[in-house]
Amino acid sequence: MTRTRVPPVLVTGATGRVGRVEAAATLPANVDVVTGDLTVPESLDAGLRGVGAVFLVWTAPPTTAPAVVERLATYARRVVFLSSPHQTPHPFFQQPNPMAVLHADIERLIAAAGLESTIIRPGMFASNALFWWASAIRADGVVRWPYGAAETAPVDDRDVAAVAARTLYQDGHAGGDYVLTGPESLSQAEQVSIIGDVLGRRVRFEELSPDEFRSETEGSWPRPVVDMLLAAWGATTGRPAFITSTVFDILGSAPRSFRQSVADHATAFMEGPTPSS
Repeated sequence: MTRTRVPPVLVTGATGRVGRVEAAATLPANVDVVTGDLTVPESLDAGLRGVGAVFLVWTAPPTTAPAVVERLATYARRVVFLSSPHQTPHPFFQQPNPMAVLHADIERLIAAAGLESTIIRPGMFASNALFWWASAIRADGVVRWPYGAAETAPVDDRDVAAVAARTLYQDGHAGGDYVLTGPESLSQAEQVSIIGDVLGRRVRFEELSPDEFRSETEGSWPRPVVDMLLAAWGATTGRPAFITSTVFDILGSAPRSFRQSVADHATAFMEGPTPSS
């Protein structure tokens, strides 16, 4: 079978939560590392020369987004953009969310620039359980959290990375708009219970009121993020999470379950330190 040479791809955020697993924790020897800053659009030129596609993860204030997208269009033919499910008609995704507004604006810029695009929209990341709960589980085995009955469908970061990689090098995904979820709807309390079961230790969920959660996160979490999460969890309580078959449709294999995600990161849950987000 003849393998067609694929033009180089620029991966922004290559050491982040999605990019890192795409690169299997260490970047391969044939990867060129370039430094760029989304707040300084001209700094991207070195990485953009000769590329055919860009995996775009926006991690900066919105001010320079128009100039960055204009530069992408000058060099590249297509963009795979890591966005969010802000168009999905489910209450979890329809609450006021500054990040969703930013994502929608960037999507419009990409379309206006005439770039071929694929939009990837992961829901709740399974790794949030590690970022949010691991330190409490190690400390006293009690997760103090609001809206224990709120259901989400956590998607494994590696499945998001695999979909991103497939859409970057495989034809047929131009114009694709993909909402990615895990395979099952689980309440937050059920997720905590699964973690305890996988780790083989008793982990208890203790319900906090929204105001208690605000107090617990004061000074350590951005208030807009706290308000957005509380609104989303509150709005979805009493109904199942939104689930898609997109990971299977694109990869031909089932998405990883939350239990599998926890099992694969059991050491991090038990030993830490908890990675920063």
